[in-house]
Formats: sequence, structure tokens, C-alpha cells
Amino acid sequence: MTETARQPHAPPRRGLPAPPWPLVMLVTGVTLLFDVMRVFLPSLITLYGRAGETSPERMGLYAALWFVLPFAAIPVARLGSPRIVLVAGAAALAAIRLCLQAADGGTPQLLLASAGVTAGLVFLYGCARTTRGAWVPAGLTGGLAAASILHLALDRVDLVWRGGPLPWLAAVALCALFLWAVFLWSVRLSPASPGPAPAAVWFAFGPMFLLAGMYGGGSGMLPQEAGQHSGAFTALMVALQAGAWCAAAGYAWTSSWGWAAGLFLVAGVAGTEAGLTGPTALVATIALGACAATAGQDTGRQDTGGQDTGGQESAARRGGVAVLGGMLVFLVAVFLYYAAFDADLGFPNAVVPVAVSALVAVIALRRGRRHRSAPVRRAPRRWGSIALSIALLTGLVTWQPLPPERPIAGNEFTLVAYNIRMGFGLGGRLDLDRIAAWAATRRPDVVLLSEVDRGWLLNGGHDDLARIARGLGMRYHFAPAADRLWGDALLTNLPVTEIGSTRLNRHGYPTGAEAQSIVLEVGDHEVGIVNTHLQEPRGQAPEVAAIARRLAAAALPPGVGVADPRPVIVAGDLNTTPSDPQMRALEAAGLSDPLRALGDPPTSPADAPVRRIDHVLISKGLTAVAADVPRVPFSDHLPVVVRLRVG
Repeated sequence: MTETARQPHAPPRRGLPAPPWPLVMLVTGVTLLFDVMRVFLPSLITLYGRAGETSPERMGLYAALWFVLPFAAIPVARLGSPRIVLVAGAAALAAIRLCLQAADGGTPQLLLASAGVTAGLVFLYGCARTTRGAWVPAGLTGGLAAASILHLALDRVDLVWRGGPLPWLAAVALCALFLWAVFLWSVRLSPASPGPAPAAVWFAFGPMFLLAGMYGGGSGMLPQEAGQHSGAFTALMVALQAGAWCAAAGYAWTSSWGWAAGLFLVAGVAGTEAGLTGPTALVATIALGACAATAGQDTGRQDTGGQDTGGQESAARRGGVAVLGGMLVFLVAVFLYYAAFDADLGFPNAVVPVAVSALVAVIALRRGRRHRSAPVRRAPRRWGSIALSIALLTGLVTWQPLPPERPIAGNEFTLVAYNIRMGFGLGGRLDLDRIAAWAATRRPDVVLLSEVDRGWLLNGGHDDLARIARGLGMRYHFAPAADRLWGDALLTNLPVTEIGSTRLNRHGYPTGAEAQSIVLEVGDHEVGIVNTHLQEPRGQAPEVAAIARRLAAAALPPGVGVADPRPVIVAGDLNTTPSDPQMRALEAAGLSDPLRALGDPPTSPADAPVRRIDHVLISKGLTAVAADVPRVPFSDHLPVVVRLRVG
């Protein structure tokens, strides 16, 4: 006998709302899956891929394995029961999530996160086979909203990366609520299920998952300007993003947009990719909920009073296959989008999210045209005030005042240059707070960072720069390189008089590079800094040398006379050893390498360094008082710490 046939049809009780447990189950389950995915994707890159050592083909096959394995749930459900599949997937997902909280990186983290993805997809398959359709659009969107708002409230450093008792208590509470909802819905209450949700809404979930991760976690709200904004402005952006997610969850329940939801979604995604961040990201977020509602329309008409159970079972099976197929779309889109930074795909990677949003839009358009007369539900009472409270609270907990400028009176300062590999240490753990805590012990005046990620879904959606700056209590200036979210950064509380960024030519290399140029005040002196991460040093080193020459020219008003050249520093991951020919181009610009006389310590790879490719080069007018390359495990590179004297 089929699963839906075993469920007796019971008329709804008047005066009592339908039990919310299926909604709670979907919301908490999607939240846990998002948590696991934010560990799986960066673990795939840093642990399995070893930051480029593993071929993209092997990485793709490994990732695909864990997205294909859930298809085994299809024959299992036929032999047993879809409800058993749901419970097994839910139990495994919760157990793996708690194990990830205890994992300390390495292979266990990689395998746990991989298995967690499979468990989460098995859970979703079971939900598609058993859950009443009316709950599905709001449950799926609510899960994306809850995961994103929690991510924002935690300063985009998820619970899984945090130690101590409070993150453990929060993780246990979330898993317990999830399992309790699964138990009440699937085991104890066993309520009637009038009909499954359309396969369209389940298939759309995978593409929606991608768009939520790319634009809904705060990165879509980052302004194009490289400088840091006030604490009030940043908190407002966070509050608006959280409010947009609350609106998306509300629209997923009311389904009032119809087919137009897809048009707003495509416009929002395309606008954000075109550089119109902020409002377009909010539109895309809200439109996701409206698209889910439209894709899930007409679910009420599937209630046949217990008749035509064969048709309902067939629809449930289609929904189960659809959700697994939609998550395959998610995986393929992730690989296509981020592979473009390491290989020439023949088209701009911005096409990928726009195409994914168009796919969701087509689904919503087709459902909206078919069911124009579908009833519009009312939003829950006081939902507006609840949503406003959530948005304001999320903004308040992330608010932090902008640090003040702190000039120094002397002529010495400490500089740290560090390629942080998106904040992931040798063990694959997110080490942003450890990086900040270590750097603070060196009391730096200037910190130069390479491979800074401000929100790539591939790396978990974290804002490395804001988090490290918060830990150091320093202002920051960001320079986009590969795209608007990945590049280099300078942190300092010294007065900055000039700042800019020059995009370097690619010279046949797919990953973008730039040279961030800064002029800051050290006592009574001006010092110029070129902060860069060279991708193709043979072609880009001469470009950086030309920038250093321009920066060295002191800017005096006409007629004042001839000034001494401004002291200049060129620092960062230059992917160049002291003996490489491209180093000669930098030396010809008047730069010298002070670390040669101070031990010439290697910086890469961090676990067994054999070569120095991270540098702090200085011009005339600067003297290296001391230099050090500490052996710390927070990246695949080692940092360079230099104490410099001006004059």
C-alpha cells in the first residue's frame, strides 16, 4: 500500500489552526542543510582540493558523488516507506551537524560535511514524498530565510566554526527542535496529508538555494566603494537584508505576486551582477519567496478526500525526484560560476546566476499562468511587527562603531603582510578570529591581506575582512581583484591621504589581479604602499613597478621645488622568489628586499616552507629594523612581519 494511501483523510477542525510542525520541520531542516553546505563547499576546496593541487575533474566527481547518492532513496522508499526515509535522513542530518560542531578540521570534517549533504538531500526527498503541499513553499523559503538571518546575526561566522558552550547549546537546541518536529509530524501525530506540493516548487528549491547563498547572506548588500562605512550604515544594510528575508517568507505563504515574481527575480539578480548592489539584492531576495509561492500554487486542489491516491502518490514521487534534480542544478551552477576564476569557460560567469534565476522565473511563470485564480492567503497576524523586530534586532547585534584614526608621533611602525587563503587554516577550519587574535599580539600599525573573501558561497559566505577588522579594532580598505567580493585589503588606523586600485592585465591568466595603492602618514612623513597579489608575475611585476614609481613621486604644488621621492613599500603574495627574473623588474624601480639580510625565511607552504613568495620590499627612505616570518597554521602561507623606520 502506498504511503499516501495509508493516511486517512480527516476533515480539518474548525476553530483550530493546522499544526505547524511540518513548517517547523522544513524550516529547521533547511537551516541545518545550509549549515552543512557552508562547511562542505570550503572543505571541498581547502581539504580535498588542497587549494588547487587536485584537478577540477576529480573535485567535481567527488562533489557529485554526494549529490547522486541520495537517489538511492527512491528504491528504498518503494521497498519500505517514504516516511522511514524522511526520519532516517533527518536523524542522520542532525547527528552529523552535531559531529561537525565537535570536529577539528581535517579529513573528518570533509567526510562529515559530505555525508551531511547526502543526509540533507535524503531528508528533503522524504519531505517531498510525505509533506502536505500547503506548507512546502513557506517551509522551504522560511528555511532559507532562517539560515540567512542567523548567518547575518552571527556576523557571518556560523555556529559550526565557533568554540565554547554557547555555540554548542545553540546547535543542540536547533537539532532538538528539528528532530522533535520530525517526530511529531512523521511518527506521533501522523496527520492526514491532503496532497503533495507540485514537483515544480521542489525542483526550484535547488536553484533558489544557490541564489540565496550568493545574494541573501549579506554579500549582495556590500557597496561597490572600497572604503569602510559607518557602523550605523552597516547595521542598516544588515537590517534591510534580514527584513527582505522576512518579507520573502511572508510572500511564500500569501502567494500574491503571481507570474510577475519571476520577472522581479531575474531583474534583481541581473542588476546585482551588473554592479547595482543593495536594492537589487533586496528585490531578488523578496522575489525568491514570491517565486516559491507561485511554483507551489494550486496545492489545495489536490485534496481529493482520500480518492485518487494513485495520482497523489505519483505526484509525490515526481516531487521527490524533482528536489534531487534541483540540487544537481545547484551543484553544476556552483562549479560553473566559480570555475570561471581559474579557467576560461568562453562566457562571463555572471551568465550562470542570471540563467539560474531565469529557470526559477520560467517555473513561476508557467505555474502562475496555469493557476491565475489560485486563492490568496493572508499573512499571519502580527507578521509585519514580528518581521520588523527580527530585522532591527539583527541589525543591532551586528552594529559596531567605526574605529577612530590614531596617528603616531614617532617614525617607526609595524607592518604585517599575510595571504590568508580566505581565512581557512591548514586543517580546513575557518580561522578568522584566530588570525585577528594572533595579529593583535604583534601590535601592527598596518596589515596587508591577500586572498580576502567577502562573501563567496564557495567559501561559506563569510566576510573575512570585516571579521578580522573587528577583531583588530582597525579600519579597512578593500580592493576587488577576481570580482567585487574577492581581492586584497589594507587595515590601519593611521591617517590615509590617498587610496586607489589599479587593475592589472591578465597576461593569459584567468584569475584577476590588482594593485592597491595607499599613501598614509607615519608621524611627519608620508609613506606609499602598494599591496598586491600577483597571478602572472612575469607580466604583472613590471606593471607594479610602474605603479611604485608613480607613488614615489612626491606631490608638491607647482613652483615649490623638487621633493625627495616618497618612501614606498611593495608587499603581498608576489608568487615570486628572490631569484626569479621578475624580481629584477621590481628592483629596477628602486625597491630592495630587506629579508635577505634578516635570514631570508621561506613562507610557502605553511606546513613545510621551502620558498619565499610573500614579500615586503622597501625603497630608499625606509629601513627594516626587524623582520619575522612566524610559523602559524592559519593559512597555506606564512605571514611576514616587519618593523620599519622612516627617514
